[in-house]
Amino acid sequence: MSASRRPAPVPHHTSRRAFLADVGMGFTGVALGAMLAKDGVARAESTNGWSPSTGQPHHRPKAKSVIWIFLVGGMSQMESFDPKPELNKWAGKTFEESPYKSTLESPYLKKNLRELVEGLHKVHPKLYELQVGYKKYGQSGLEIADWWSHTAQHADDLAIVRSMWTTDNNHGAQLQFHTGRHVLEGQYPTIGSWVHYGLGTLNENLPQFVVMGTPIADCCGGIGAHGANYLGPEHAGVQLAVDPKNPLPFTSPGPDVYREEQADSFALLGRLNRLSAVEYPDDQALTARIKSYELAYHMQTAVPDVVDFGQETQATQERYGLNNGTTKVFGEQCLAARRMVEKGVRFVQIFHGSNGGAGAWDAHGGLKAGHSSLCGQIDQPIAGLIADLKQRGMLDETLIVIGTEFGRTPGAQGSDGRDHHPYGFSVVLAGGGIKGGIAHGATDEIGFHAVEDRHYVTDIHATVLHQLGLDPRRLEIPGRKRLDLDFGKPIEAILA
Repeated sequence: MSASRRPAPVPHHTSRRAFLADVGMGFTGVALGAMLAKDGVARAESTNGWSPSTGQPHHRPKAKSVIWIFLVGGMSQMESFDPKPELNKWAGKTFEESPYKSTLESPYLKKNLRELVEGLHKVHPKLYELQVGYKKYGQSGLEIADWWSHTAQHADDLAIVRSMWTTDNNHGAQLQFHTGRHVLEGQYPTIGSWVHYGLGTLNENLPQFVVMGTPIADCCGGIGAHGANYLGPEHAGVQLAVDPKNPLPFTSPGPDVYREEQADSFALLGRLNRLSAVEYPDDQALTARIKSYELAYHMQTAVPDVVDFGQETQATQERYGLNNGTTKVFGEQCLAARRMVEKGVRFVQIFHGSNGGAGAWDAHGGLKAGHSSLCGQIDQPIAGLIADLKQRGMLDETLIVIGTEFGRTPGAQGSDGRDHHPYGFSVVLAGGGIKGGIAHGATDEIGFHAVEDRHYVTDIHATVLHQLGLDPRRLEIPGRKRLDLDFGKPIEAILA
């Protein structure tokens, strides 16, 4: 397009309403009052001194950012971070024939269970042997399965919480892991959105809550697993596809549009949206849309730089497995995550294994083939991420969380699978002021029940928020009742 074809700048004629809005009078006074009231600023008396988040931590933080890796479908705790040799000893025997008959008499079996379909997932009576070996790693001697041999090299940086539990025995637990609420209760703000709400931005040119990989399917919570619900859509995760050759094409103005044209278009859209905001101050979608236009404009230069892996040394690329077809996709996401937190992104959420249904980690059959393949895709990249952050002096300020919605049954489902298991499973943390080389909590001898230092999923949330300097109880929103379970408690035993 020639210079002569460029459109003339948008004239800045000012209407009376716009003028009043610009100078902070008239309609803006009404709108501002409504906005402040909505945000809690103007209703201190009616909310016992509550005030909205200021973007500042409540106490001195240990971490600046979080990389949250979620394995969709339910990873087996026994074949990863909580090996149970008793399963090999009693494989093929029923609970009745083993020393663990009392396991099925535990009050935990029904106490915390809330079934979406009653009786759908029953106890499988025959114990199933481990499908992979395991070793002790590091000076700490943590026992980790061989499928995780790369990550295990960093055992002394890991805190394994082996006593997690949840209440949903179906894949709505994927949503529950991110919100703390059972799927039957609907959607609520996720841990990433609370971080975004509580701390705001460190880089105006990048989203502060980024989502990579394929999110969970609609069956299991969909976009709710990175949504913000009543916090407002501006606090929801922004999905980014990592493609170094064509990063985020939706932010490009296109080959036939000059930057000046686009700048004028955004200026006009911003002006129109703000005029609408004067009329509709309580419209959260409009507020989010205004912010999204502004962010999209800034992202056009910032995001391509983040996924320009050519800036990295060959050794770094190989560390993440970018030279291997098996590890390349997840390796790029982990490398992009490191580059994002390096540039100030607060919360990076990476999904792995989403397949349009329950998730690839859902090992009802073929557990050995499935888990070995999936671990092969992510083990080296995760190890590379830990090593890279450590080498750059960033591990202390970056908290890594590796989670999944629940574990798998000690009993066999069919001939070679394990069913859903909400009673006991593992989550792994590293960096961000977390102690390394420790296993906290425990399941019983066959990995059925969390029996020592039990932790509901929101204890992970509370730990993350605490390390970022946030008190979850000070993030409560007036008019939005939260249960005590929603807040969780920081897992003090794993904090350095």
